[in-house]
Amino acid sequence: MLTTSTTRVLDPSEFGDALTVLNEDPVANAFVTARVLESRLERPYLGGEMWGYYRRGRLTSLCYAGANLVPIRAGTAAVRAFADRALREGRRCSSLVGPAGPTAQLWARLEPHWGPARQLRPRQPLLVTRTMPAGITPDPLVRRVRKDEMDLVFPAAVAMFTEEVGISPLGAEDGGLAYQSRVAETVGTGRCFARVEDGRVVFKAEIGAVTPEVCQLQGVWTAPDRRGQGLATAGVATVLAHALAETAPLVSLYVNDFNAPALAVYRRLGFTRSGTLMSVLF
Repeated sequence: MLTTSTTRVLDPSEFGDALTVLNEDPVANAFVTARVLESRLERPYLGGEMWGYYRRGRLTSLCYAGANLVPIRAGTAAVRAFADRALREGRRCSSLVGPAGPTAQLWARLEPHWGPARQLRPRQPLLVTRTMPAGITPDPLVRRVRKDEMDLVFPAAVAMFTEEVGISPLGAEDGGLAYQSRVAETVGTGRCFARVEDGRVVFKAEIGAVTPEVCQLQGVWTAPDRRGQGLATAGVATVLAHALAETAPLVSLYVNDFNAPALAVYRRLGFTRSGTLMSVLF
């Protein structure tokens, strides 16, 4: 019988065990759960590796190691093991993101070797809702972006990313091809929504990670010259209606705690706090 702890990369035969761990917190783990469901832990489709922490032979914690490094259900011992593995393999991620407690512990171990971070966002409220808000009229002009409208929506997506992350995705080593592919995927699956005025996107939002329990809104953006006019509240209401009717019974998103206008929008829409995430950006 195994009585020690160990860490190793999961293989597809452990798909069910991984889901058991992920389903302990379906909201916080939505992004990784969606990746696991889509790939069934086949590495070419997972977009990285899934590290498992085993205690007495039982899988108890996970860490997704791809473009993001994401600790999942990780206590102190698991965080230590994941940090040791990350340091051995070297930094390949562009960010750490996950529940605030484990992510802060992980970063404390990695920072002396990987720091300083370009940006640190220690408190990002994770919000959820199951219902449409009373008294808010969805914007009838917000619609699903068509597959032939990538050229229309992509500049808005780049502007959103640049404003949110602090650097342009077009400055990546691949010239932005990976980001373009991700935007194209949301458009191709019918999960990108926008309000278009005079050939210009003035509001956009996407339904990102999707699992049977929850879907996650992402990429919410209003053109700077149209902010403060209610476009975000009505626009998100439209996307929320699609998400609840077509995608999952629970809708989540996370936001920076310093983004007071966005927090006010989500409060008006009936979102309540489910937890706190943390992000470390390189």
